[in-house]
Amino acid sequence: MACTYQAISGAGKTFETWPEMLDNVIPYIGGEEEKSEKEPLKIWGKIEGDKIVLANKPAITTQCLRVPVADGHMAAVFVSFDKKPTKEQILTKWAEFKGEPQELDLPSAPKQFLHYFEEDNRPQSKLDRDMENGMAVSIGRLREDTQYDYKFVCLSHNTVRGAAGGAVLMAELLAAKGYMD
Repeated sequence: MACTYQAISGAGKTFETWPEMLDNVIPYIGGEEEKSEKEPLKIWGKIEGDKIVLANKPAITTQCLRVPVADGHMAAVFVSFDKKPTKEQILTKWAEFKGEPQELDLPSAPKQFLHYFEEDNRPQSKLDRDMENGMAVSIGRLREDTQYDYKFVCLSHNTVRGAAGGAVLMAELLAAKGYMD
């Protein structure tokens, strides 16, 4: 389960063009909840012929809110596991995680994709969205939950990591894998 708190740049706006967002939260972003629930299942899915077949798991439910932040989408995430890991195991996996962009040392790839903060007041949009040129994900507040196994907060720069930078990184990956030869 995730609740996302999405910056106004995700709507293509600034505070100058959308002054009514100051001191305001909008509890609905059209189509975003459905997208947030299905997109990860594409990543964990498979390709059959010319179609992407969604994975059956994990089950994902979301709520998406627009918040008065210029850049940076934050999520409060609640997770349960078939076999519950320890907090230390999760932190180790996050610290050691390297995806293909890191393995291939792509120019736009963050050296460390996931950054965990021990402080209770982190990550913060203003302080952490630009980590590793905006291409890293910041995580904090990992703790056990009474309804789920764990809960945590994460932050990414939506216009850098999520859009423009993500497209550049994908192009670098395709080039490195020989798809542009």
